Amino acid sequence: MPETSAHHQVLVIGGGNGGVSVAARLRRMGVEGIALVEPREQHLYKPLFSHVAGGTARAGMTVRPQRDVTPKGVKWIQDAVASIDPDTNTVALESGAIVSYGHVIVCPGVQHDWESVPGLAEALKTPSAASHYEYALAAKASPLLRDVRSGTVVFTQPSGPGSCEGAAQKPMYQACDYWRATGVLDDIRVIMVVPTGTVFGLPAIDRELDRNIAKYGIELRPRSELLEVDSLAGEVVIGGPEGTERLRYDVLNAVPPQSAPDWVKRSALPSPGDDGGYVEVDPETLRHPRFPNVWTLGDAAATTNSKCGGALRKQTLVVAKNLVAVLRGDQPSSRYDGYAVCPFTVSRSTVVWAEFDDRGDLKPTIPFWKTMYRESPVSWIFDRHVLPWVYWNLILTGRA
Repeated sequence: MPETSAHHQVLVIGGGNGGVSVAARLRRMGVEGIALVEPREQHLYKPLFSHVAGGTARAGMTVRPQRDVTPKGVKWIQDAVASIDPDTNTVALESGAIVSYGHVIVCPGVQHDWESVPGLAEALKTPSAASHYEYALAAKASPLLRDVRSGTVVFTQPSGPGSCEGAAQKPMYQACDYWRATGVLDDIRVIMVVPTGTVFGLPAIDRELDRNIAKYGIELRPRSELLEVDSLAGEVVIGGPEGTERLRYDVLNAVPPQSAPDWVKRSALPSPGDDGGYVEVDPETLRHPRFPNVWTLGDAAATTNSKCGGALRKQTLVVAKNLVAVLRGDQPSSRYDGYAVCPFTVSRSTVVWAEFDDRGDLKPTIPFWKTMYRESPVSWIFDRHVLPWVYWNLILTGRA
């Protein structure tokens, strides 16, 4: 085995939202010796991908150089993780280097398992299929949806834990609003495939979404998921416990099944029997129950909340406070409350602002505004215009 090439007091794995913002918070709290492992040269603001696919944002708005968002005083290791050994406090990188750590924060996000649906990866190479869960495919989805004038368009949401699960529906509503405005919606059959019994699972939010589903004439397929794609025939197989259905499609926008990165799955970090391979964690302190110098947050964590950027904002603060407490010799006392948020863009000018916790209770940011989840143009302005600025200027710098 190669010799350890460097040691860091805190090693952050993953340079996305969670990794950059938690590193920034730690620096602002005075922590030294932080390194961040991230192979990509570009940092992506993924919440805007659904706006890109829906035609209300340009793809270039979602990208900035990774070097520019890495906090000052944090060493950027531009490499990918090959494996982690929490017993020896070391991480092996794909370059062959070995780095050791005092504490490690595991937040690499999820991987997209395109190959787990037969035919899906091949379909994405054709002109009629896209997905807004990756940068290039979101840019592809935008003109693909815009130019539809008739036929069948299928949108799919996978089962299992995933990154911002409700985002699977967002481009659909924006596209329907556009098709209605251009007078072609009546000639388009729109099908939404969801694995849940209702469109989202929270009664108040379901009512808001169901009203828009009815308005646009969307055919909802609950308790179903994408099982197979035959791109040569232009057909998909969807289904679940109640049986299967074969549908012809003219356009397919598919969200991939997701799981923890393979190197996480192979490690000692997941709970035994966790098929998704997510990192075992105390859902409140975000500390690993078996390895006390391992912390995790974001999509790769086996927390009980819905995975989303809004959850990350609170999780990064909890991890930073608790890690600093441990470095000082104290016990971690900060607690994550399971908060999550999903802004549903139900048109090209309105949003249903769904805030909730891991028990399924509504959790509005403004406690006395009990109905702030209802469809609103104000929420659209916040989601489309205010939040991107907040992300680049406050969240990634550890200020929000």
